[in-house]
Amino acid sequence: MDREPTILESFQQQGMSRRSFLKFCAAAASLLALPAARAAELAEKLGAMPRPTVIYLSFQECTGCLESLTRSFSPTIEHLIFDTISLAYNDTLQAAAGEAAEAAREEAMRKAWGKYVLVVDGSIPAPLDGAYCVIGGKSALASVQEVAKGAAAVIAVGTCAAFGGLPMAAPNPTGAVAVQDLIKDKPLINISGCPPIPEIITGTIVYFLTFGVPELDAHRRPKVFYGNTIHDRCYRRPFYDKGLFAKTFDDTGARNGWCLYELGCKGPTTYNSCATMKWNGGTSFPIESGHGCLGCSEPQFWDRGDFYKPLSAGLWHGSIGEDLGIAAVAGAVLGGAAALTARHRQDKTRTETETRKPEGK
Repeated sequence: MDREPTILESFQQQGMSRRSFLKFCAAAASLLALPAARAAELAEKLGAMPRPTVIYLSFQECTGCLESLTRSFSPTIEHLIFDTISLAYNDTLQAAAGEAAEAAREEAMRKAWGKYVLVVDGSIPAPLDGAYCVIGGKSALASVQEVAKGAAAVIAVGTCAAFGGLPMAAPNPTGAVAVQDLIKDKPLINISGCPPIPEIITGTIVYFLTFGVPELDAHRRPKVFYGNTIHDRCYRRPFYDKGLFAKTFDDTGARNGWCLYELGCKGPTTYNSCATMKWNGGTSFPIESGHGCLGCSEPQFWDRGDFYKPLSAGLWHGSIGEDLGIAAVAGAVLGGAAALTARHRQDKTRTETETRKPEGK
């Protein structure tokens, strides 16, 4: 059996130099905010690693996540598929169809059993043995369970796969569930977003191949990409802090870049890298284009109320979220209590000192 070429050898077979490979690794390391030592380690490990097999399954979804992936700039989809991984199955991108496509998937599973990465796009309907989503005569429920058995890890791409997304929104007629509701015995990473930022998808795959599962948040998302809210990094944040808010999407405030919180922006409660990584090679993101954040990378975002209604009002600048407002009030109360206690101690100490002074002094 022929040896699988390493990732570096795959680059060279495409006519690219080692220098090009190192540039690729440097771009990936920068994307992942790795220190210099880890960046060098990434290049060393990827260079010696055989191209890993990736099986990409699509279920209840709109193909938006895959469309997003094909627009990745760093690494590009070409580098990812042809040089970094071996994409053994994807029913949208592959040339094969029908029985030939299914045979290719089964062969890839057999050859890389226990080593391949399973990427799942879309939610899975569970009732009636998965009858609401059937591909090639096999239900999505049966397919994901079968392929997951031989996977080294599972990556759920998009909010539908990570949290159920739109198919699971009320009244959830197909009984859709998230991948994490079905797969309990494998390392699982959620890359949420509707769709996710493409570089988050490719960056997470590259990180996993090199170092294993990254540090995850409570929703199993990579902290390097989901560690801060969009509000934390939003370029409109200074206007929020000054209490300057657009009242309509075409008023003077909106045209001057004022905060969109009062128009329903969910940035303060949404964890993602939209404000820093942006889209289309760092060109823009929804808030920059003039529309508030919908909170699409959070669980149940479709069922959390009106997209154009503020999270709350009348607390601070008329714009701070209820939880933040309660915390601010609680902080003020605790701070005042602490100050009062400290003042009482100072007064007590002063009184005791004066009492102990010798007479005549």
